[in-house]
Amino acid sequence: MRNYGANMKKIATKELLPGMVLATKVVTDNLNTIMDQGTILDKSDIAKLVFYSIREVEIEDNGIDHYAFEVDDDHELTALERVRQSKEFQEFKQNFEACAQKYKDSIDDLVSGKGSFDPKLLLTPICSLLKSGKSTSEVFYMLHNLRDYDDPTYTHCINVALTSNILAQWLKWDESEIEKATLAGLFHDIGKITIPEEIITKPGKLDPNELRIMRTHPEKGFDIIKDLDMSIHIKNAALMHHERCDGSGYPKGLTAPQIDVYAKIVAITDVYDAMTSARYYRKPLCPFIALQNFEEEGLQKYDAEMIICFLQNIVNTYLLSTVRLNTGEVGEIIFINKNFLTKPTIKIGHDYIDLSKCPGVYIKEIM
Repeated sequence: MRNYGANMKKIATKELLPGMVLATKVVTDNLNTIMDQGTILDKSDIAKLVFYSIREVEIEDNGIDHYAFEVDDDHELTALERVRQSKEFQEFKQNFEACAQKYKDSIDDLVSGKGSFDPKLLLTPICSLLKSGKSTSEVFYMLHNLRDYDDPTYTHCINVALTSNILAQWLKWDESEIEKATLAGLFHDIGKITIPEEIITKPGKLDPNELRIMRTHPEKGFDIIKDLDMSIHIKNAALMHHERCDGSGYPKGLTAPQIDVYAKIVAITDVYDAMTSARYYRKPLCPFIALQNFEEEGLQKYDAEMIICFLQNIVNTYLLSTVRLNTGEVGEIIFINKNFLTKPTIKIGHDYIDLSKCPGVYIKEIM
C-alpha cells in the first residue's frame, strides 16, 4: 500500500515530468477534482493541469532522480515520418492507388456504356482500405499522409468515401447506412468528369463563366447515375452535396429540412478533403486550419450533430502529432481542449503552451 504524503514536495507545473506521482489530489478553485492522489503523470495529465491553470502540485518525493520516459528508437522522426516509413502505410498506399485506378476504370466504362456496372463491387476495395488499420483513427491518419495527389475527381472521391464511412461510424449509424454513406462519398463528384479539363486544372481563380460551368457538376452527376440501381440517397448526395443548411449553397439554395441526410454528411467530408488535399493552385492546408473554418461557421452551414461529431473525433486522431506553429516553434499535441477543439495544448521542449490562451498563435503544419 502506498504511504501517500509521507515524503512529498511541491513543484511548479511547468517543471513536472512524466512518471511523477501526485501525493495529493488536485482540485480547482471551486473544489472540483481534476486528478486523484496517486496519479502517475503522463504528458497528457501535465497538459491538463496547465489547461486548468494549476501553478503547482505536490508530488511524491521518494529520492528517485529520474522518471519514466517513453523511449522511442525513432525519436528524431516525427509521427508523420514514422507512419510513412511503416510497412502498413506502404501497403495502404499501394491499395489506395489500386482502388483509385479501379474506380476510374469503372467510371470510364459507365460513361462510355461499356459492359455492366455494379456500384457495390466498388465497395470491396474501399472496405479493404478501411481494414488496413486497427481503428478508424489509424486509417484516418494514414489517409492524411496521402495529401499530395493533385486529383480533383478520382482520388478525391476515394478520400470522401473513406471519410464519409468513418464519420458514419462515429455517428453510430448501422451497417446499411454506413454503406450508403460510403457510396454517397464515392459518387458525389462524378459530374466533374463532364467539366472541361482546362477548368478543372486551372491554377488561378475561375472567372464568372468558368465558375458557372463548374457549378453544373452536381446536376450533371445526378444525371449520370439517376438510372442506376442504387439508393436515391446516393443520387441525392451527388445533386445536393454543395447545398448548405443556411440556404447559401447551390444548385438550388436548399435549406436544412430539404437536404438529404447523406448529402449533409458528404458536404462535410467533401469540404474537409478538398481543403486538406493538394490542388493545382495550392499545397494542402493544415487540417487544423480547415477545422478552424468549420468551428467558426460550421453550425450555420452544416448539420449541427454531424459537424460537432466530426470535429470532436477528428482532432483526437492528431493527438501526439508533431506540429509547427505559425511562430515557427515545433512541438507535440498532448491535450485536446474540448471547448476550443482546434486550439490544443502543445509541448515545446519543457514548456506547455495552451493555444486557447494565445491569441494569434495557431497550428500551421502537421509534421
